[in-house]
Amino acid sequence: MEFALSTNWCCRRIESGEAIADKALELGFDAVELGFHTTVEQAAGFRRSLDRVKVGSVHAFCPVPLSAPEGYPELYQLASLDEDARRIARVHVMRNVEFAASMGADVVVLHAGRVDCGGWLKGRKMKRRVRRGQRLTDVFRRELEAVTPALEKNGVVLGLENLPYLEGYPAEWELADVCGEWVRPWLDTGHDHVRRLRGWRTDAAEMPEPVGMHLNDSKGGDDHLAPGEGDIDFAAFAELARSTRHLVLEPAHSVSEDSLRAGLAHLKQIWNA
Repeated sequence: MEFALSTNWCCRRIESGEAIADKALELGFDAVELGFHTTVEQAAGFRRSLDRVKVGSVHAFCPVPLSAPEGYPELYQLASLDEDARRIARVHVMRNVEFAASMGADVVVLHAGRVDCGGWLKGRKMKRRVRRGQRLTDVFRRELEAVTPALEKNGVVLGLENLPYLEGYPAEWELADVCGEWVRPWLDTGHDHVRRLRGWRTDAAEMPEPVGMHLNDSKGGDDHLAPGEGDIDFAAFAELARSTRHLVLEPAHSVSEDSLRAGLAHLKQIWNA
């Protein structure tokens, strides 16, 4: 197994892409995922480091668009009922696909969008979420058809990440309707844990096999802890991890180097990696 480090962990305190690449190697990682906080200058440094550190995946929107004040994974939403919002998101998604290919990466991780649930009425919110999600699926499919030629041309898969809130789209039960050869799920273990705690994640919905995983632990509603520091049973993910293309540790920026080293060692031990 190969393990990558999300640069979101440190790119707001280490300015140089080369220095971040060196830090990933020092901590025992095999590759990096360029996170959505990566700047244009840092991206240039990672490009100069490709002979030493592989870039496996890119988390949209990366590098941070010059028009944006800071990095954020939902700057633009490809899954939206607003036509103008979709058009802008499509442009940026395709730019990220081309950027990923230029860095040797084969996956762009995307927060697709949110379903407007129209308030939080007890007992009715899940039904409303399911109903309005179907309407969004009909629109989102057309957007995916529009970007698929760019995915095929660049050899890049779009990874749709599970999100830790009810309105996050697509939910587990919606993935089969939008995924295919060039559009696959991307599983975040911390987000998955939060969704289970809130009762939004059911095993009845069979998810297509993910193309990658963000590995982070969760205690209660907090996630992005180092593996082994929360409540997640990572042994239960062993079989899935062996068949998944990208394994990326995505800790919060507050996680210490010692905790990150311990988390990586924890996964390698329980997965016999």
